[in-house]
Amino acid sequence: MPFIKLTKIERKRILTLLTCLLMAIGAWLFLSLKNKYVYTAKTVLVYKNFPQKRAFHALQSDTVDLQVEGTGWQLLFARLRIKPQSIAISLEKLNSRNFILFSEQLYNVNKQLESSQKIISVRPDTLYFDFSERTVKRVPVKLVSDFTFVKQYGISSDIELVPEYVTLSGPGQELEKIKYWATDTLTLKELQRTDVSRVSMLGNRMKNVNIFPSSVEVKVPVDEFTEKTLELPVAVINNKEYYDIKFFPRKVKVTFLVALSKYQTINENFMDAVVDIDDWKIRKHNQLRVTLSRFPDYCTLIKISPDKIDFIIEK
Repeated sequence: MPFIKLTKIERKRILTLLTCLLMAIGAWLFLSLKNKYVYTAKTVLVYKNFPQKRAFHALQSDTVDLQVEGTGWQLLFARLRIKPQSIAISLEKLNSRNFILFSEQLYNVNKQLESSQKIISVRPDTLYFDFSERTVKRVPVKLVSDFTFVKQYGISSDIELVPEYVTLSGPGQELEKIKYWATDTLTLKELQRTDVSRVSMLGNRMKNVNIFPSSVEVKVPVDEFTEKTLELPVAVINNKEYYDIKFFPRKVKVTFLVALSKYQTINENFMDAVVDIDDWKIRKHNQLRVTLSRFPDYCTLIKISPDKIDFIIEK
């Protein structure tokens, strides 16, 4: 294949030509991107100014298409945008009707965008809502937690939530499904003293249900734990035939961890050791396993000794 040899002057002319061509393309592209264009951008609706005496349910998705007038640069970056910004829509008109017109709120919506952008229209332009009577319901707060403790430390008593209940308002058929309301995850690491924190309630995904308050105070009582052993008498459960049963031994030793502050107060009255006669009658076991039918939540069981006992049944 023949190779064209260019002189130094010819190479300089070609380089100058290519440079001019690239500059012309760049100038054309720059001027073109400065021009105004209309493009479509999807965005998420955020509702505000909820009607006070009417519960509602949106009959369409909360995502709409915006017809936006902007520069070519904005069009370019809009295509690359992963999460379009949301726009706030007032629901004040729902106090007297069951639909919202975007055309009535374009001025306020445009104020939320960049000054060089302008929303021309929204698809769909009308949002329709279904209404029902608004009711009120109180539900317990459920704490979602992720705790770790310094060695030999733990929760010494019940966690306190203030308030213990939140108030929901919305359609009765929606509130019937809600048995409790969870919090965001409260994460506390390497605890060795009592902690008091404020945690938000889990985000509300139901736009027609309001929750109050939006956060609760959480007191996590923490104390150092030590080992304690108690001797408990063994009782029997499921003795429907009223057998006379003798146990060997009659008592078992329960070893557990308890907070130092509660060491003196925790005694035999806080727990019960039991055996299930069905282990013999139905499952044909020759020994009965000992379990605890009652045990403080803020203590940690280490062992029951012995955990199986011999028995004699007299009919």
